[in-house]
This record gives sequence, structure tokens and C-alpha cells, in this order.
Amino acid sequence: MRLTRCGHACVRLEQDGVVIVIDPGTYSDARALDGAHAVLVTHEHVDHFHEPVLRAAAEARPGLRFWANRSVADQLGGLGGRVTVVGDGDAFDIEGIGVQAHGELHAVVHPDLPQVTNVGFLVGEGDAAVFHPGDAFTVPAAPVGTLLLPVHGPWSKTGEVIDYAREIKPRSALSIHDGGLSESGNALADHMLEACLRDVGADYQRVAAEAGIELT
Repeated sequence: MRLTRCGHACVRLEQDGVVIVIDPGTYSDARALDGAHAVLVTHEHVDHFHEPVLRAAAEARPGLRFWANRSVADQLGGLGGRVTVVGDGDAFDIEGIGVQAHGELHAVVHPDLPQVTNVGFLVGEGDAAVFHPGDAFTVPAAPVGTLLLPVHGPWSKTGEVIDYAREIKPRSALSIHDGGLSESGNALADHMLEACLRDVGADYQRVAAEAGIELT
């Protein structure tokens, strides 16, 4: 499987000619959806879900399908059976690639702010499985080979991010959700994450925007 960072929380996964895009939001590269077969959306916040872009992609590519929670699906009304509602514990197949949904709620930002639904996606199986948690510290009830690790957000601190990755114990952790940090802020987070995840055998890497890597 090949993974490409498409800005902030958006990633593009390609395997055997199948293209799956997760969380194309307002910070994402507009080319993320080129040639996509499926879009997975973890939750409704604009840095993960940009409705006009998804509707334009749906019009341009009639075979494009979407999987998301009820709140997001309702905002994609009019696309009929191309949108499938999923929640914690659901499993489905995209052109031969297995996907599992894990989690229910966005991490708490502040008690005064609404806590929206959030579902993470585990794509693939076993050591090859890639998990995108959205904006949550969900620990899936299945092995994770590669964790897409939200490095920074208004709902987390670096110590919590470290503990989350340590609990999952992936073979590798790749940076996502870092659009709110400066270059120096990302460098500091990288230094701490790399050092603190080494003791659980997890290889932490920062993947630059528009860069791609092969997951083995």
C-alpha cells in the first residue's frame, strides 16, 4: 500500500489500483481526490470534511462512493446509495480492501463546546492495517500496523499523543493533523514523539505534505 499526505489530516491510500482518500478537508490538497474510488470521512469539522469539494468530486466521478457517520452523510444528501452510514464496529469492503470503523465521539475540546460524532477507520488487516482515528484517541480492537498520529489539535497535548501511540503500539506512526503548528513547533513535536515511541518499538516519521511512502 502506498500512502500520500495531502495536507493536515488528509491521506490518500493506494493499493492494487484502488484509491481511498480519508478526510479531505479545507486544508487539503485539491488534487487529493483525483482518480479516487472511495472517500472516508471521520467527522464533520471543516479541516476533515469539505462538502463542496466532495460534491464536485462526486459529479466528476460517478463511481465515487462515500462512507461516513450519520452527521456527515446527512450533509451529503442527494447522492443516494453512493453514501453509506457507518459507526463503531461496522466492517465493509472497498474493491477487495477491508475497512473497519472504530470509535464514537470526537475528543473533548472544552465542556462548553459540542462533542460531535467521530469514527476512525482501520484500512487493511494485521501488520498492513492503517488506522486513521480522526480527532480522537480511539484504540481499535484489532492490531494496527501503521498509526496515523494526530500530532496537534485544540483537544490534545503532546503527552496525551505519546501515551495514545504507546497504548496502540503500532509498528510505525506517521504524522497527521499538524496544520496548526509552525515549522519549529513540528520539529519539537517530532523530537519528543520519536524519542518517546522508541521504547515501544514504534518507528515515528513525519511525512511531508504531498510526499508518498510505501507501507510494508
